[in-house]
Amino acid sequence: MIDAYSTATPNGHKIHIMLEECGLPYRLHHINISAGDQFKPEFLKISPNNKIPAIVDSDGPDGKPMSLFESGAILIYLASKVNKFLGETDREKFTTLQWLMFQMGGVGPMLGQAHHFRLYAPEQIDYAVNRYTNEAKRLYGVIDRRLAESAYLAGDTYTIADIATFPWLRSWEKQGVTLSDYPHLERWFHEIAERPAVKKGTSMLVSERQPIADAKSKEILFGATQYARR
Repeated sequence: MIDAYSTATPNGHKIHIMLEECGLPYRLHHINISAGDQFKPEFLKISPNNKIPAIVDSDGPDGKPMSLFESGAILIYLASKVNKFLGETDREKFTTLQWLMFQMGGVGPMLGQAHHFRLYAPEQIDYAVNRYTNEAKRLYGVIDRRLAESAYLAGDTYTIADIATFPWLRSWEKQGVTLSDYPHLERWFHEIAERPAVKKGTSMLVSERQPIADAKSKEILFGATQYARR
């Protein structure tokens, strides 16, 4: 049994989708990041970086429980556990990991900054808004060019690279992007959105999500609470 600790964010949705795609038995536990659940000692034991998602697999590689944090690491772990969505040959696996790292190192952080400065920053900073909006468009362009030559990010097969990237692109309007400007990406986007596991995974915990509107939740997520040494 896999216990998944998460919430309805792009990184959380990655793991929801993957668990559904894998068909593994799991329990989902909501971590209310607006209320500070991510800083509780019991959560920090499995996610020392106080970020969702995290999992605990009661049947780890050696038969003993194993916990993991970082969504990319969790995707690789689950793909290895079911021997799917990672590629079969070494070439396929490294190509998949290359595009997974592109999401982890570029798409997630940069689109996250676009969200922050366009939606949540206490003051409008034109330089930051323009910088991260332009970077979002550049990244969409990279993906579009890749998908002009292959059905999926890692090639002809749906992999964890697609699972990792798709949730971050669902908020394209909030990132200042027009999806139709990237026709190959748009084709891929709508195809993946129709997968049953994706539909279910992206709906999970949405009803539990709280808007980041009040001063307390903003302080927890972006203020001194976030940066306190633990």
